Amino acid sequence: MDLVFRDAEVVDGTGGASYRADVAIDGGRIATIVKEGAAAGCQRPTARRVVDAEGLVLSPGFIDMHAHSDLALLRDPDHSAKAAQGVTLEVLGQDGLSYAPVDDRTLAEVRRAITGWNGSGDDIDFDWRTVGEYLDRLDRGIAVNAAYLVPQGTVRMYAVGWDDRPATESELDHMRRLVAEGMEQGAVGMSSGLTYTPGMYAKDAELTELCRVVAGYGGYYCPHHRSYGAGALEAYEEMVRLTRDAGCALHLAHATMNFGVNEGRAPELLALLDEALDAGSDISLDTYPYTPGCTTLVAVLPSWASEGGPEAVLARLRDDGTAERIRHHLEVIGSDGCHGVPVDWDTIEISGVSEGTLTDWVGRRVDGWATARRLLLEDRLGTTILQHVGHEENVRTIMRHRVHTGGSDGILQGLKPHPRAYGTFPQYLGRYVRELGVLTLEDCVAHLTSRPAARLGLTDRGLVREGHRADLVLFDPETVGAGATYASPRTLPTGIPHVLVDGEFVMEDGRRTSALAGRSVRRAR
Repeated sequence: MDLVFRDAEVVDGTGGASYRADVAIDGGRIATIVKEGAAAGCQRPTARRVVDAEGLVLSPGFIDMHAHSDLALLRDPDHSAKAAQGVTLEVLGQDGLSYAPVDDRTLAEVRRAITGWNGSGDDIDFDWRTVGEYLDRLDRGIAVNAAYLVPQGTVRMYAVGWDDRPATESELDHMRRLVAEGMEQGAVGMSSGLTYTPGMYAKDAELTELCRVVAGYGGYYCPHHRSYGAGALEAYEEMVRLTRDAGCALHLAHATMNFGVNEGRAPELLALLDEALDAGSDISLDTYPYTPGCTTLVAVLPSWASEGGPEAVLARLRDDGTAERIRHHLEVIGSDGCHGVPVDWDTIEISGVSEGTLTDWVGRRVDGWATARRLLLEDRLGTTILQHVGHEENVRTIMRHRVHTGGSDGILQGLKPHPRAYGTFPQYLGRYVRELGVLTLEDCVAHLTSRPAARLGLTDRGLVREGHRADLVLFDPETVGAGATYASPRTLPTGIPHVLVDGEFVMEDGRRTSALAGRSVRRAR
């Protein structure tokens, strides 16, 4: 054998009780598991390398169901932000905006639109245009594995542009073809960002048609739905109804109940989902174990202000009359970009800027519309924010649910990113398992491994099982925890000495190796 973990406490991802065992790896797969007290004559496996795992837990690698590493995986071969957490697979293409499929015009526009998420991309060779070509680019070697969702907002940008109107029949056909091609080339589903332009301009009938295409390939729909604030429950119900009509599986992205109007209302969301599940709907969700959200400052603007694309937004912001109308929508009416809730500027903290002269703003709260307008103009819409609007009891209630999975929603840009980018998975294990007992260790590991693997249709990942790929994490249950804090958000976690991707150490003795063992994980044909 290549490797044996000796005397590990195996938490295998099924949710069942842990057991002590030797686990042998050969050729990138789990070759043999010999449990303590195995029948006489069952020899302990030997290998070229033996790692003493006494006192440590061996689990499947964690699957980040909501990642924004679309360019970070290419830009930063180290990628310790995720590898050090035990993440062995990330799902990219989230919130309806990413970099494939595109033509030259669309690529330039989407790069501008999500500079705050992924940087400008000036350091990236965009040598792809299709989903398949992007996945091929990942296959040259990345830190951890990656799957991809066809981004509906990018597809609409490509086929329709930035207009707030229904697609014509020919435009809808074009979008259907783009989604079908992406699925054929290996995407696992489709995402939307229905509080982000231009994806939010799509009506339900249009989304249903695209979901029917996704369903035909056995994929799933992953919407950032139309509201996480006022009207959140109605927005969840809309997605349940839409996917039921389309016959498509549904995975709810960062399924939180934020803003003051939703405090204590998580049980209402779960009751809605339970009713749909009991009626036969195929639904799952992901959350991050923190209260604040993270997005771009431009995202909170009303959708009408973003029609026409980034340059049109900047032109409206420069015009005093239009800027006053935007302020009124934000502060009085409640912008659809801010989830129908009048903005509370005290909750908005600047986490990153694109323009170097503005770095003094990072870590400061926005003190009103005049400041927000100035930042949007001077940073050319590249500002990222933390929005402190979550509720701890809602977070705990939702993470207990039977279809819950883990997703970091980790934006790696900015001088002061959300700590979830570096801490989500050890935060689950350290705070919510060991310290608070919200989940048992066995149940939590299942949330982070086998459940997401099942949603992705992966039959050889997500479990510690003979024949499965050796995507594995070895951690100390007594010390594992998130090092990242709001003050020091790029601090790596503690208590995770070893992480393997396809049998190769990407973290060894707590340090990142040089291995680039990750590849694209494509939808099974």
